[in-house]
Amino acid sequence: MYYIYLPYALILGCLMFYECHKRAHPKWWALLVLAAPVTTPYFIFKSRKRSGVILFMIFMTTFSVMAASEVYLYLQMKEKFKYAHLPPLTRQVVRFSETLSNTTQRLDKALVTLEMMSKVESRVIELKRTIEFIAELRVLISQNQAAINRMVKFTSDYKSYFVKKDLNWVYHIQLFYTNRNVVQHYNSLETYLNNFEALLKYTYENFDKITKLKDKEALKNYDEYYLRYRRAVDSHNRLNVQRIEFQNDFLLKYPDIKPYLPGKRQTETFLLWGE
Repeated sequence: MYYIYLPYALILGCLMFYECHKRAHPKWWALLVLAAPVTTPYFIFKSRKRSGVILFMIFMTTFSVMAASEVYLYLQMKEKFKYAHLPPLTRQVVRFSETLSNTTQRLDKALVTLEMMSKVESRVIELKRTIEFIAELRVLISQNQAAINRMVKFTSDYKSYFVKKDLNWVYHIQLFYTNRNVVQHYNSLETYLNNFEALLKYTYENFDKITKLKDKEALKNYDEYYLRYRRAVDSHNRLNVQRIEFQNDFLLKYPDIKPYLPGKRQTETFLLWGE
């Protein structure tokens, strides 16, 4: 630390030494300023009386910037090395678990947003926005799945270590995400998004034909897309209920891992023209 403080104190000491030499003041003033820069205002006014106000304001500004910079650097370093006291494997799993928690929370928020967008009556502009949002959602799903896979693999590779170190909560996370109910939930979510996106894209590209009932072929195709979508929603909701029930029971046994698990939400069907 003191990356900025020490050079700052040295510069103040040099300036005070120049001031003492120029105005024939005791040279020890400079040493005191070097050792304790906060004494600078005292010597400014002792040397320049009322004319030292401007120099005092300059000092307060620069000192405030220096202090704020030092605090910022300290917090950055503290964050960077907050796990330095832990063994390497423990540090790694803590980082993996934090990433899992962050990506899970972001995905949950995005799925809630998708639910809200799905409840909006269909118009071309809403269809386009929802299609674009699903593309963004897929990125979050990919990041979350990568975090899950990384955590599961790491825990499997070093299971004996975590048990020995009494870090059973790590192993419990692995048990949750490798459970059949959870795996099926994520697979059904992917299927649901695929069918939802397909329905939205077809509706967006054939909006006039469908809404104005001008094209029987377009309406027939729409019905097929919508039927596949409704089946995907029903399947996802059924598997989601199973996942939530399993998750509730799991958390009763292992409440410490709640921050790393997905939210308990239901998926409602897309409202098409106020259905």
